[in-house]
Amino acid sequence: MATDYQIEIDSLRKSFEQIEQVTNPEELRSRIAQLTEESAAPDLWDDPEKAQGVTSKLSHAQSELDKVTKMSTRIDDLEALLEMATEEGAEDPEMAAELYADLDKELALVLKDLQELHIRTLLSGKYDERSAVVTIRSGAGGVDAADFAQMLQRMYVRWAERRGYATRIMDTSYAEEAGIKSTTFEVEAPYAYGTLSVEAGTHRLVRISPFDNQGRRQTSFAAVEVIPLIEQTDHIEIPESDIRIDVFRSSGPGGQSVNTTDSAVRITHLPTGIVVSMQDEKSQIQNRASAMRVLQSRLLLLKQEEEAKEKKELAGDIKASWGDQMRSYVLQPYQMVKDLRTGFEAGNPEHVFDGEIDGFIDAGIRWRATGEKVAKES
Repeated sequence: MATDYQIEIDSLRKSFEQIEQVTNPEELRSRIAQLTEESAAPDLWDDPEKAQGVTSKLSHAQSELDKVTKMSTRIDDLEALLEMATEEGAEDPEMAAELYADLDKELALVLKDLQELHIRTLLSGKYDERSAVVTIRSGAGGVDAADFAQMLQRMYVRWAERRGYATRIMDTSYAEEAGIKSTTFEVEAPYAYGTLSVEAGTHRLVRISPFDNQGRRQTSFAAVEVIPLIEQTDHIEIPESDIRIDVFRSSGPGGQSVNTTDSAVRITHLPTGIVVSMQDEKSQIQNRASAMRVLQSRLLLLKQEEEAKEKKELAGDIKASWGDQMRSYVLQPYQMVKDLRTGFEAGNPEHVFDGEIDGFIDAGIRWRATGEKVAKES
């Protein structure tokens, strides 16, 4: 028995050493020292947005370093626990059984946390460490699609809440009967973009429509777009001649002054046709600034995609993009949520719609990095 446990612990240690090489604790310590110096600057809070960015990055870097350093200690503790259980085996079998039970529990926890650390090492894209801006649009399926879009919005917001991430609804266009035509919201957290970027694509819902008085089954679609949040260090020049700005009165639920003035802003980028609307803030100036920031983020991602496409063409390696239907949520005639790219599936859609999507996200990150399909039920 002890030999089997030792093999497991040795395997965990080997996996951790590989993760440690990628995370590079020394580099993390250097980054923490630099960010600590920046956070101590007397004029830091003269620019609140920059200050929040610095403090957020510092908190994240410290958290990452803690996870790595504590993991090494936890694996050492497993060794010590195994040694104690082995020694007690001959003298006190009952005590040894309790120690082995504790060892089983801790082995499972360490394995789970190691897998999370491994997933993070796969987020090495240029913008992966940014906060994310998520846009959801209802597609084919009429009122069911609008309702589905709102269900997805709640799903991602609940996922963020479970992780302690801040979210901010930036714009929502409500449908006439139920649900939403579209929504844009920000998820403020390090690596939110890298994590959520695997959720981009077309989502499909199959269910008995609550809006059909004949109780027929309905298939509806919604599109999810995820872009990195622009930062002050990014340089995307947008000439005034390339944009058209329209102002209008905010619609839908809002505060007392939100719906009574022409504070909402719509910016159209004429060369690409990209349209960004913003009505979350009460002032037109604030909405314009937010809209410009999202427009810059979309143009930044578009530029990145064009560069990646050009590189693939030059290399003669043109691969198909992600399929139109990247995930299906089936509520009738059976209960199943399945990702069509990774094979990951869950048998409880209610839990998924309540934000329990880490399994899908982790599988998506592994699939994107390695092409690995998991064919696993959560």
